[in-house]
Amino acid sequence: MPKRVIIEVQGWFKRERIVSNLELFQDFIVIALCLVLFGVMLIRLGDMFLSFLHPLDLREVTSDILFILILVELFRLLLDYLQEQRISVGAAVEITIVSALREVILRGVLEIPRDQILAISVFLIVLAGILAALPWMSRFFEGVKILAPETNEEQL
Repeated sequence: MPKRVIIEVQGWFKRERIVSNLELFQDFIVIALCLVLFGVMLIRLGDMFLSFLHPLDLREVTSDILFILILVELFRLLLDYLQEQRISVGAAVEITIVSALREVILRGVLEIPRDQILAISVFLIVLAGILAALPWMSRFFEGVKILAPETNEEQL
């Protein structure tokens, strides 16, 4: 009887089983985030349409539209993660660029101090560089073969 308990406990603590259970739990978290994000998008969209009943504030409408676009891109990023189990760096960089530009548009370029404009400009240049380097980096990593730790040269 004690040996059976030990075998069952050893079966419970297998690395593959732990990893698959954690990945399943992580998928539940991502699905919950998708549902919450979808709800927030619907609420913001409804608020935006209700704001059309009042006199239009162009800055507010632009801010709402950009915010909804950011939420849509985040939703797409989460869906891509669920399908491929990895994050798209290009999509994440695009979301970051739109978010930074949204803040500049919302506050107005003339109202932002010069040091912050310079910092935002450098930040956007770095993000644009990352976005431009992604195709080159993906071709570079396609040529590199990554071996699993348990494989050795004899198996190749």
